[in-house]
Amino acid sequence: MARPLDSDPASHSYECRSCGYRYEPAEGVAKLGIVRGTPFSTLPDNFLCLVCRSPKAAFVDVGPQNRPSGFTQNLNYGLGVNRLTPGQKTILIFGGLVLAAAFLLSFYSLH
Repeated sequence: MARPLDSDPASHSYECRSCGYRYEPAEGVAKLGIVRGTPFSTLPDNFLCLVCRSPKAAFVDVGPQNRPSGFTQNLNYGLGVNRLTPGQKTILIFGGLVLAAAFLLSFYSLH
């Protein structure tokens, strides 16, 4: 049986509801001395948003950083594209555009 996507809460990202800043546990915050891999739940209670200075209570759990985007029940559709992370989808889209442009420019080399 497959593990659920949200299986490890310590790896979840948290987003500030006021300004949209995201705390990523995998990255930490070097400016504040918070090392990589520090879960949001272990941050001090006086932790403030780096952008708007909102308190820790203003952050909401948005799930794992590299989870596939979209609804869980739809992940098995779409020829596997629905299982890609947002970053992978971006690379796929812009990679396809660059490839199409390269093919279009290659027609100039034909006589």
